Amino acid sequence: MPRPLAFDRKKRIVQKGDFDRAFRAGSRARGSILLVVARENGLGHTRLGLSVGKSIWKGAVQRNRVRRVFRESFRVSYPELPVGYDLVLIPAAPKLEPTLAPTCAELVKLARKAVARQLEKQRESTTIAPTPGSSTSAASTDPTAGREHRPKGPRRDRSGGGA
Repeated sequence: MPRPLAFDRKKRIVQKGDFDRAFRAGSRARGSILLVVARENGLGHTRLGLSVGKSIWKGAVQRNRVRRVFRESFRVSYPELPVGYDLVLIPAAPKLEPTLAPTCAELVKLARKAVARQLEKQRESTTIAPTPGSSTSAASTDPTAGREHRPKGPRRDRSGGGA
C-alpha cells in the first residue's frame, strides 16, 4: 500500500538538465529561510530539487540537515503546493538552521508567489512578442546587424612562420 505523503523518485528533480532549465527560465521568490525557483514541468505532479552549497555550511553534516528539513517540509506541505511545477529550494542565508513549521509555511507562500510570477512572465511574453515582418524589429534598426564579431586588440601573425 503506497504511503500518502511519500517522497518517491517521481517527485524529485534528478537530471542536471532539469535543474539548468529551472535556473535559466524559472521565476524566483525569496524569503528569510529559503529561495524558491519555480518552472512549469509539463507533468501532472510537482517535483523538488535542492541546491545547498558549501557557502551555506562548510560541514556536510550541517548541509545535510538543511536538506532533510527542506525535503520534509516539501513532503508535508505537498498537497498545498501548486501542481505541475519544478521547485528548486536554495537556503536564503549562510549558517541557516531551519525548523520544520516555519519552513513549511514559507515554502507554500513562496511557491505560490514564484508560480504567480512565472504565469505573469508567460503572459507578458505572449502579449509583447513582435509580429513577424514588423518594421520595428531590432535587426532593421541595428546598424551592426549581420556583421561578424571580431575581437579587438593586436592581431596575431597566423602565417605559421617563426621569428
